[in-house]
Amino acid sequence: MITLSALGSFALIVGLLTLTPGLDTALILRTAALGHRRRAWGVVLGIQTGTLVWGVLSSLGITALLTASHLAYTVLRWAGAAYLVWMGGRILIPALRRRGGAESGSAAADTAEESPDAGDGFRAGWRRGLVTNLLNPKMGAFYVAVLPQFIPAGAPHVATGTLLACVHIVFASLWAAVLIAFARALRTTLQKASARRVLDRVTGTVIAAFGVRLALGD
Repeated sequence: MITLSALGSFALIVGLLTLTPGLDTALILRTAALGHRRRAWGVVLGIQTGTLVWGVLSSLGITALLTASHLAYTVLRWAGAAYLVWMGGRILIPALRRRGGAESGSAAADTAEESPDAGDGFRAGWRRGLVTNLLNPKMGAFYVAVLPQFIPAGAPHVATGTLLACVHIVFASLWAAVLIAFARALRTTLQKASARRVLDRVTGTVIAAFGVRLALGD
């Protein structure tokens, strides 16, 4: 069985990983800042569902096949990159098209301008979070490199790997709760047309940049 020392070491690694600003942070903050609380939690749980899948697959040794196969890894990497660039573009392009006069427009018109975020659907957020996570081969590579080091010899791989993935999920979910609370506290400011435009431009650029970086990565 895994020791408390090993569990603590793994928790420290995934804790630092969770606190590092990245794609997940951008997605959660923007969704919550728009006032879509249920959708934001959908994104969070979608991301964590993907994390659980990666943990289980790594415990079974399946993701090792992914990283060992250059073709499979490349296909997943390009699929993930294309999805992120597309998603970032859907946020960024409408924001760039908005004229300065849009600041005086109504909030309803501003929301309608960007149909990908219409509504507060939990399932839509869950799908976005899940797909974003599963199309990121870096997550698979991380679990292949890190997870086996914390599974003791003779321990049940799937059960132990799932336990470790759940530790990661707990840390990430707690941090997501902090992000959502922060975004909701600033919701009034962030929903102003000028702030919304800046938020969309920054978030869209960050997401698309992650896609480009993924495409150009080794």
